[in-house]
Amino acid sequence: MMNTTRMTRRMGLRTAVAAALAVPLLGTVPASAAKARTRRLDVMTFNLRFASTTEPNSWAARRPVMRELLRSEAPHIIGTQEGLYQQLRDIHSDLGPHYDWIGTGREGGSHDESVAIFYDTRRLAPVEHDTFWLSDTPRVIGSNTWGGSLPRIATWVRFRDLHRVGREFHVLNTHLDHANQYARERAASLIVERITELDRSLPFVVTGDFNAAAHNNQVHDVLLAAGLVDTWDTAAERGPLYGTFHGYRPLTPDGDRIDWILATPRTTVHRASINTFAMNGQFPSDHLPVQTSLTLG
Repeated sequence: MMNTTRMTRRMGLRTAVAAALAVPLLGTVPASAAKARTRRLDVMTFNLRFASTTEPNSWAARRPVMRELLRSEAPHIIGTQEGLYQQLRDIHSDLGPHYDWIGTGREGGSHDESVAIFYDTRRLAPVEHDTFWLSDTPRVIGSNTWGGSLPRIATWVRFRDLHRVGREFHVLNTHLDHANQYARERAASLIVERITELDRSLPFVVTGDFNAAAHNNQVHDVLLAAGLVDTWDTAAERGPLYGTFHGYRPLTPDGDRIDWILATPRTTVHRASINTFAMNGQFPSDHLPVQTSLTLG
């Protein structure tokens, strides 16, 4: 897990030049519109597919595609799933000096899969964070009591928005079991319980691979019944719908959306999309990233 007291603030030459070029352009935009734009948060949820050496979709083959995608999109928040420690370090390096990340492995160490949260340090500062296990004993590292195929975890971070004085919010990221519906439902209920224990006056964003089709699974129902909204449904604008797990096979239009971004109801969702980026036929992962641009209420 990265040390959250370490804040990287260095401005690279390319970023500095881009910022300088942007100044005259902002002068042509009404002040209210420019202010509204700076309040928007760009959020991504992305199952990275763990780093393996198996061809043709090894991490070595996928990393350049992942780098190009993430640098191009540059979200403020990326909720990731399946990332291995060295893989997360690679992504951190590829994103550049303005990003950091928080997360731990599902077995409690640095050599197993995590649900790390990356964030843009120019926009966000972590205030506190925690990881809990999706089990009857959420404080017991590696616990797995609901018949899941392996231990599952959720990580949350309380962020301070550096562009909005006094604004704080929570992000929770998770990855539910792929094989056991009972484990998924119990996990959803525990996540709701944990959300209600945190400061409910603050906005909340939930990212994850839920291994359950939106609007066609009790997991989705449980989370929405708790007061969260699916940002795909509430977006003012949406891109084309695809099944978000493709397994390196042809994409499925109007397929199951098992990767979601949820939020508290007063959130304004400007756009939601499923990113189909690939290079020379190579996808960065066996999942498609889901993205949303939103303004927290």
